Amino acid sequence: MDRLARIFNYLSWPTVCGVLIAVVAIQYQQLERLSLLSTPTPELSQPQPQPTLSFSSAIAKASPSVVSINATSLNVGSVARSTVDRVDFLLEESASLGSGIIIDPDGFILTNLHVVDTLFDAFDTEVTLKDGRRTPAKVVAWDKANDLAILHINLDDLDAIEIADVSKLKVGDVVFAIGYPRNIGQSVSQGIVSAITRNPDQSASILQTDAAINPGNSGGALINAYGKLLGVNSSIFSESGNFEGIGFATPSSLAITATMDMISGAIAANSGYLGVLTGEALNEQSSELFFGVSNIRGMLVENVDNGGAAQRAGIRAGDVITRVGNTNVIDGQNIVTEIRTKKPGDTIEIEVYREGKTVAFPTTLGFGQAVIIDL
Repeated sequence: MDRLARIFNYLSWPTVCGVLIAVVAIQYQQLERLSLLSTPTPELSQPQPQPTLSFSSAIAKASPSVVSINATSLNVGSVARSTVDRVDFLLEESASLGSGIIIDPDGFILTNLHVVDTLFDAFDTEVTLKDGRRTPAKVVAWDKANDLAILHINLDDLDAIEIADVSKLKVGDVVFAIGYPRNIGQSVSQGIVSAITRNPDQSASILQTDAAINPGNSGGALINAYGKLLGVNSSIFSESGNFEGIGFATPSSLAITATMDMISGAIAANSGYLGVLTGEALNEQSSELFFGVSNIRGMLVENVDNGGAAQRAGIRAGDVITRVGNTNVIDGQNIVTEIRTKKPGDTIEIEVYREGKTVAFPTTLGFGQAVIIDL
């Protein structure tokens, strides 16, 4: 019996220890569960609203560069035979609405030629900026093959559009058409690139988009989601005459290359333009009459073109132009001769007599004043 009792005692201690360990483990698990139960359950978080997808910054960036163009189209309306050997062409005016893109802060605007095209190149065009400023515009160059034209305006503080890299453009990319459809003010439509027609060298020749392009959008901007210019909206494919989801744009890569060539050609073909109207040359008598002294010589400025080179430089009516560049002004021919040797964009110093002293104005010459046609 003693032997059995010893064996039992020997075997019972591990069993008792195991039971105690199991009890402790169970109690620990229960305490942990109680702890979790006693901890307040946080309220389920409400789903956070997703940020609204917006391209307003891209539109705000590009929209100041897109302008409205009002052009008077002058074409043959009818033909009438007045005598046996004479035929009279009767001219007819019609309004043409379109859009344009400021591509240079010096006043160059890109548009479609068909927006401003007219008989005998007798252009009569007015541009309105997004900020409300309005000014006559001079058509200085055009490219019939690509249906492009360059206008020039005499205004400061112009926002030139930024040009996108069209080589990275893909079908399906989001695009926006900005223009002035149907004379309702600046408007934006959204779409995607539907197709890209490429040249043999893989450069883009035509961009197709489903962004709405309506009458008045021609010459406006097709931009990407970053507000950069992808193309010039030019035409639609439609059997009804209204937009049916197929619009076309000239890629900016092609348009800007043509634009640079047109601007270079326009500068080469034109003389600089000062934009002043002068009276007769001052002599001793007229100098005494106007200014109370007899020694003022030059040309009295009677008027300056609104927004022209002279006005932008600070020259005003009542000044006397005494020197142009290095040439002292004796008569009007001095001014004409000196200015004609310069090109648009050249800067020349104009010296004027004003209020008892001479003042020099560095003056950047422009293109000739836009011609307004009255029939």
